[in-house]
Amino acid sequence: MFDAEKVKNDIIAWIRDWFEVNGKGCNAVIGISGGKDSSVVAALCTEALGKERVVGVMMPRGYQFDIDVARALIDHLGIRGIEVNVGEACDAVEKQVEAAFGEVSVQTKTNIPPRVRMTMLYATSQTVNGRVANTCNLSEDYVGYNTIYGDNAGDFSPLSMLTVQEVKAVGRALNLPSMFVDKVPIDGLQGKTDEDNLGFTYAVLDRYIREGVCENPVAKERIDKKHAMNLFKMRTMPKFEYELEQWRSLWQ
Repeated sequence: MFDAEKVKNDIIAWIRDWFEVNGKGCNAVIGISGGKDSSVVAALCTEALGKERVVGVMMPRGYQFDIDVARALIDHLGIRGIEVNVGEACDAVEKQVEAAFGEVSVQTKTNIPPRVRMTMLYATSQTVNGRVANTCNLSEDYVGYNTIYGDNAGDFSPLSMLTVQEVKAVGRALNLPSMFVDKVPIDGLQGKTDEDNLGFTYAVLDRYIREGVCENPVAKERIDKKHAMNLFKMRTMPKFEYELEQWRSLWQ
């Protein structure tokens, strides 16, 4: 049985401990979309560090129809909010790719914005003496529904071991309004929901992750395939092991 109240308190304590060791006095820098993950991470950091040490960065690409939700979250938590439009930066990268290769693939167009946004988060972090929060959850990571060196980057990750349903439960334990916890995520490209793109619901995925049960064989096959294809995103970058004896002690 998932104890959301206990997990919430444990994460808050973990964030405090992490900052004590890895960024004493630093600020938490969070990309704010208005969705459940960034909302819950922002609320957890606010509880752990105080609202004066949390910076929410909104990064629309041109026009973002639901930017008001992100602004409402910042107002709700009382944290510092920064809004930077990444449209021109994304367009510039796309233009250079097209000039070099003659075309820009759909996958390239999909992944440029998250990587540009992460660049902006680190630029903000180094400007405000911060540490960047990763906002990915276990469900999305499990099937690779993230962008490597984009939204799957960061300095600390409060939610990466929690499924979507568990993240929502923690959000409710934090007393976040439903507009932040239950907001249906969409891809921002074709107006499709995340679940439309994945081909299965998060409820089905979460049960499979936690219980190993998936009653729909088509969904199970799809989940297994996505998981196998994207395992590299969840692992530390492989490195060629070359060690001289005198250096060995430095890595132990």
